[in-house]
Amino acid sequence: MIIILGAGPTGLGAAHLLNTSKQIDWRLFERNSHVGGLSASFVDDNGFTWDIGGHVLFSHYDYFDTAIEEGLRGTYFEHLRESWIRILQTWVPYPFQNNIRHLPPEALDSCLEGLRSQRPDFKKSANFREWMDAIFGEGIVKYFMEPYNRKVWGVPLETMGKEWLGERVSVVDLSRVQKNIAEQKDDVNWGPNNRFKFPKTGGTGAIFEGIARPFQDRISFDHDLVAVDLQAKEVTFANGRSEKYDVLINTTPLDCFIKKCVSVPGAVRDAAKDLVHNGGLIVGLGFKGKRVDPKCWMYFPEASSPFYRVTNFFNYSPFNVPGGDIKNNFSLMCETTYSPHKPVDKERIIEDTIQGLINTGMITEAERGRIISRYLIDIPYSYPVPTVGRDRALEVIQPWLESQGIYSRGRFGGWKYEVGNMDHSFMQGVEVVERILTGKTEITINGKL
Repeated sequence: MIIILGAGPTGLGAAHLLNTSKQIDWRLFERNSHVGGLSASFVDDNGFTWDIGGHVLFSHYDYFDTAIEEGLRGTYFEHLRESWIRILQTWVPYPFQNNIRHLPPEALDSCLEGLRSQRPDFKKSANFREWMDAIFGEGIVKYFMEPYNRKVWGVPLETMGKEWLGERVSVVDLSRVQKNIAEQKDDVNWGPNNRFKFPKTGGTGAIFEGIARPFQDRISFDHDLVAVDLQAKEVTFANGRSEKYDVLINTTPLDCFIKKCVSVPGAVRDAAKDLVHNGGLIVGLGFKGKRVDPKCWMYFPEASSPFYRVTNFFNYSPFNVPGGDIKNNFSLMCETTYSPHKPVDKERIIEDTIQGLINTGMITEAERGRIISRYLIDIPYSYPVPTVGRDRALEVIQPWLESQGIYSRGRFGGWKYEVGNMDHSFMQGVEVVERILTGKTEITINGKL
């Protein structure tokens, strides 16, 4: 018996592959009454659809592409990414470092001077903050990289490693930047998500509802894990149900999972304490009125707003607003990080978000009066932070779990932010099943994309 814990993208990836075999006994347990995990979607009382943050669907994998097509049956839109940074009372196209020509003269000169003085050496930097200083120089770090990343991560940047970066952060080609300035050209095509898909109805959650449809009868909802007996190979849930397993695939947060396991060595428990995460507050605001703004999402590094990112969610699908009527409705989805290093007043976050939208010129005072829906989603686990000590902790935890017949994968099960997108997470589930059944080497969790 293979038991899967969690019906987010990773658990559904595992289930999707297991469902192709008629000889394997398996079951998926989910604590909520729906699938999708952090990729689920909700419709509020006023008819606005909201995701749990600004998800963008793109893929590195043919297997995932096929699963999406099967799940959505062609009912999706395709978009060309248009993302911007709001800074110094102007807009700069993403990525910031390639488009500094849009900055006021003093800031532009500072950024260029910093770039010219750099001699980038990835190996010499010991952490993320030092890496930023080495790669981008004083100006870009001062205006964008440091304040933005502090907002996103909610931890001292010196505590973060650098190994996770990969395709997540665009580095700088000085000659390219200078050419963009000379030719007054925007350079906006960097990154794997410059084109993306979005379901016509149901938000991002519709993807995973569609994927789960063929094996819905194998999913047990409303099962919140409370204990794992490693010796007996048995999981127990809050509703009193217990189930035996031969192999366990865990996709729940790794630190929480370790706490629920019986008879864990002290070294493993101590390593789990070194895993760091932040939380997120998603504020959805639905408005009466028409908004003409082609941007997909926008970044906000400055202290004039609590949020670090805002999505023009009505642009992703007209059906994200009531009745699909984007001539008379629009919606903005705003994301704010919280952590012990970055506390946020949750009681005030909606009003603070609205004020931040006004401060940054996103909405007017008149539009404040046309807000007809306010929606708040609190995510205690938003990002697994790639700290300096993360890999050392995982090197203790993961081999020990696997020696017990337990495979922990996914955004928080594997605790690797750099392979935590929806496609990565789904394929971690697929690949771990392949390894369990055939011994095939996992690619994604090992960072060998």
